[in-house]
Amino acid sequence: MEAIQKPNAAFHIELTGELSDPAFAGKPKYEHVNHCMVGRSVVSSREKAEKRLDRKQRAYEIESLMKNKRSEDYQVIEEVFDRSTLMIIYDLMNKRIIEEIHGVVSAGKEARIYWGKDLQGKELAIKIYLTSSAEFKKGMIPYIEGDPRFSHVRRETRPLIYAWAQKEYKNLRRAKEAKVNVPEPLIVQKNVLIMEFIGKDGERAPLLKEIALEDPQQIFKLLLTYVRRLYQKGGLVHADLSEYNIMLWKDKPVIFDVAQSVLTGHPMADRFLRRDLENLHKFFKRRNLEMYSVDEMYKRVTGGRN
Repeated sequence: MEAIQKPNAAFHIELTGELSDPAFAGKPKYEHVNHCMVGRSVVSSREKAEKRLDRKQRAYEIESLMKNKRSEDYQVIEEVFDRSTLMIIYDLMNKRIIEEIHGVVSAGKEARIYWGKDLQGKELAIKIYLTSSAEFKKGMIPYIEGDPRFSHVRRETRPLIYAWAQKEYKNLRRAKEAKVNVPEPLIVQKNVLIMEFIGKDGERAPLLKEIALEDPQQIFKLLLTYVRRLYQKGGLVHADLSEYNIMLWKDKPVIFDVAQSVLTGHPMADRFLRRDLENLHKFFKRRNLEMYSVDEMYKRVTGGRN
């Protein structure tokens, strides 16, 4: 798949507020509004023009973004890149944070992750949260409620999703500061999160569940150390830890998907922590390791707290 390149000059003009229709050449939006009577309702000619131009512009933007015009690519772009998201992507490109966007690396109900590059050619993971997922909204509320960092967030879908992206960024920063092996967060803007890409040449690192571990005992010890650091130094519980959101890269586990992670003071933190530890215990027990019990793991993570 060809890279998505920065928008051309014509699109930059539209971003400044100029209308591309010849009838409006040189005129800013929201000016020169004429109204006509249709029955008893007043119809704004500006609104008609805006709708027509939005449709044309959206089609143009999507076509410009995807050079490889396969139908499945269009479907993904139509679903993920709503107009607001397109503006964010172009803003990040204009700021030279993103230089290129390539294909989808991972697709789920909540988000899509694209492989990209910055100006220096460094690989990026560009995570775009879906703004139209009502099911996603229902699932995130238990993890946001009880977190004082997001007590002010309105319960409408879009503000919740913006808060979710912020939450993942902040949780990644906390984890990094606690020396937990997670992707480096670079920037978050509304529903778009830019992170370090874990992998090479657009191919992500394998998940723990996808590979045969050469030294499962060492990987288990490292993971327990990361969970302890996350809890004791980062003040967080992952709250959804399993072999599905741990990658193996350069012989070390990398924990990801931390948007749902909660502060240790969250009312559900203890329950979430035990669930995380049970998941790790089940995964490594199937590899015939001599292991701590879940209770012993819990004590080691929390510093002996019952």
